[in-house]
Parts: sequence; C-alpha cells; structure tokens
Amino acid sequence: MRGSQNRSFTSTNSSRAIAAPPIDLTQDPPSNPQNARVIPASPSYFTGRPDSTDNYLDLLALLRRYQTLPTVAPAQAPRVAWRTVTQYRLLVGEPVRASKYHKVIEVLQRLNRIHPAVMPSPLKQAMEIYKRDIDPYAVSKRPNIIDADGRAYGVGRRKSSSAKVYLVQGEGEVLVNGKSINNAFGRIHDRESALWALKATGRMDKYNVWALVSGGGSTGQAEAITLGAAKALMVFEPALKPALRRGQFSSEFQSQ
Repeated sequence: MRGSQNRSFTSTNSSRAIAAPPIDLTQDPPSNPQNARVIPASPSYFTGRPDSTDNYLDLLALLRRYQTLPTVAPAQAPRVAWRTVTQYRLLVGEPVRASKYHKVIEVLQRLNRIHPAVMPSPLKQAMEIYKRDIDPYAVSKRPNIIDADGRAYGVGRRKSSSAKVYLVQGEGEVLVNGKSINNAFGRIHDRESALWALKATGRMDKYNVWALVSGGGSTGQAEAITLGAAKALMVFEPALKPALRRGQFSSEFQSQ
C-alpha cells in the first residue's frame, strides 16, 4: 500500500514538472517577433484564389442585402458588357475557373436587374470592376445625314465583302468602283441584286449610285451594295423602312 502511494505521488510531481504553465489571457502578447504568427486577413487565403473568392462572397452578400429591391424584366435591364473570364483572370492575377466565373456572372446579372432608380451606390461601385474597360454598348453611332453635297451614305457587309454606297438625287446612274454596273458585274443576277433596294421601292430613276466595294466574290459584293444602298435610301426617305424590311433580304438590315 505504501509503495503504491509512493508511485502515485512521484507520477503527480513529474506531470507538474513538465506541464506548460496556465495561459494568462490578461497579459500582453509576447514582444519577441519570432514567437508571433501572421494571420491572413481573409479565410479565403487558404483556397489558393483569395481575391476572386472574396469578390464572389462580397457579391453574394450584396445580393442578400438588396434582393428585396424592385427589379425590371431581363429584357429591360441596362446592357452591360461584362469582362470575359480571361480578362478577369488578368485583373485578379488568379487562375479562375470558367465555371466559377459563370456563377459570378449569374449574380451580376441578377444585381443588374435592380431598378436603376433605386440602385444603391455601393452596389454600382462593386459591379464596376466586372465591366469591360471599353463598353461597346456605349459607343454611339454616327448619325446618317445628307451632307453638304446632297449625298446620303450607307455601309453594307455581306460575308467577306464590304461596300460604301453614296446616293444622290439623279436619273439612275450607277457606278461601282468607277465602272458602270454592267462592266462591274457580268451576271444579270448580280446587277439586279445590287440595285434591289431601289427597284423594290420604285426609285431606280430617282437616285444616282456611287459604290466602292471590296473583298469576296461578285455575289457577296452585289449583296453588300444592296445593304449599303438600302441604308442610304432610308436617309432620304425614312418612311421606306417597312417596305425594305418586308423584302427580308438581310437579317442585318432587319435588325436596324
């Protein structure tokens, strides 16, 4: 019995001798910098993609905060050109996955549907970093007008062909790259195609046409002239747009 008590007493003393002293939380941190440990500012540090992860979490927090604000239909939301995944990778300097960035875009599209009249300033600022540096939707097109020489101008493109077409009131003279249309296009079908807009609206003898065309074959060039002539014709007579649209000769023109 005495031996057992001695062993127990010896073991207790040994444990007390090697145990660390209790931590006193009221004391200041150690002044020795070697004993300090750097703590990351964000838990996302351990994901390997801290910036993009934090950005995504911030967007989700904004969505939770403002999800009750009135929204507009998707078709009525402001058109925004978001950065591509490649552009976003360069911005944050991280290998962001395309599937992950797709989720970011989904959140952005939902936030963009918030009614512009009640869009909070913090939300606008947060969305700015995801927008392209050059917004293609903000580029205003030069208005088509009749210039000082009485000419209207239109550009047409078809496949790899492009045409710049000038219309002026006249008697039906047509020049293509400085040549008559008969010399420019050997096929009757191409000649008729090039002048379709004027023929379909009964304006063949009311305007002169000067066209500069390049690229592609004769068929593509003729159709490019058609588009350019139709656009120039609408400058003179905007009321002809429904008649030209009914011709359905180009999806490009129908979208104008």
